[in-house]
Amino acid sequence: MWPRVNGMRALELGTAGEVRERLNALVLAGRKTATTGLLAEYVEETEGLEFEGERLALLGNDGDCVATVEITRVELASFGEVAWEHAAAEGEGDRSLDEWRAGHRSFWEGIGTPVQEDTPLVCLRFRLVTSA
Repeated sequence: MWPRVNGMRALELGTAGEVRERLNALVLAGRKTATTGLLAEYVEETEGLEFEGERLALLGNDGDCVATVEITRVELASFGEVAWEHAAAEGEGDRSLDEWRAGHRSFWEGIGTPVQEDTPLVCLRFRLVTSA
């Protein structure tokens, strides 16, 4: 089960450390309005999918809430089906869908979860509600 903070499910972007700091800074700057997760993580953690209108506590490296985001869209897609619109909304500076795929493939392989073209993903869109 994922952590709960201030009565909300938590959203922890990337891995703790510099990656999380960079991704959170993009959210706080309004440049990152999407993220992508592995459906298998929801199953492993026995978590239901987020839903439109749900508010999540965006956590920093110390586990404290740095912002509240509201989910605006939830889509299921395979790794190979993720659209450029979603990838670009992640705001991480990818210049193409191929670049996005290479970066995400590398990230997931780096944490021990290699992905294939048919790996199921959860694509979330969100908006920043408040920063702490």
